[in-house]
Amino acid sequence: MEYISFPGLGIKPFHINSVAFKIGNVEIAWYGIIICVGLILAVAYAMFRAKQEGVKSDDVIDLALFLVLFGVIGARLYYVLFSFKDFIVKNESGAVDVGRSLLSMINIREGGNAIYGSLIAGFITILIVAKIKKIKALKVLDFVSPACLIGQIIGRWGNFVNVEVYGIETKLPWRMGVLESNANFENAAAMGDWTSVKYVHPLFLYESLWNLIGFIIINAIYKKKKFDGQIFCMYISWYGFGRMLLELLRDDPFILRVGPFPISSIIGFITFVAGIVLFVILSKRK
Repeated sequence: MEYISFPGLGIKPFHINSVAFKIGNVEIAWYGIIICVGLILAVAYAMFRAKQEGVKSDDVIDLALFLVLFGVIGARLYYVLFSFKDFIVKNESGAVDVGRSLLSMINIREGGNAIYGSLIAGFITILIVAKIKKIKALKVLDFVSPACLIGQIIGRWGNFVNVEVYGIETKLPWRMGVLESNANFENAAAMGDWTSVKYVHPLFLYESLWNLIGFIIINAIYKKKKFDGQIFCMYISWYGFGRMLLELLRDDPFILRVGPFPISSIIGFITFVAGIVLFVILSKRK
């Protein structure tokens, strides 16, 4: 259980529990519930847009099942590849314990997933499924892209419940107060001493709002799109640009980096540019 606050907005410190309920000894986290809600709404939206694109609902459901499966695998694989040494477990003699290391790598309940890994795996999955089902891949990418934004808008609130994905310290009116450790939490709760609180950028909120704006813009344009693939290009450029900037504000010792730069910022820049270049290429081919 954590304590957070938004003093500039008049919201005093309050408890937030990441566990929604238990079934026996198994804890059901709010994060998982929120992700599931986002997934259901994303699939419902995709089915709505797919109908406009002339794609059958059964094909969308099949695609969704594969996207969920390979999206989870991709998110974990991406994270493990960029922080491989953190998953190596050694035995008492100092030798690598292959079995325990592999278990550590696949144990997603301990955290460690990367959205870009999920998006990359999803992109490849769409290309393969579209080819097998003889559906135009660019049409699929168009109706899946805003569906992804729905999942990302809602999914970031799972980070809020976990009190994660926040930025560097700030004095802005919408700053979020978080306690720096469980020890500070116990002290603050017992003594009413909130001096150990640090006030940070609520990046989960920034990204959720950024994606919401992108979703509104894309939906306003969707019916007026000039060519297949246009919506996909807009999505990766919009999301990439926002993620590129927001990751620079991230305050997280476990964030994946290449030198001083967060990997997500680098990939965000690449996808932003790639979206623009692809937009120009497709617009000339229409």
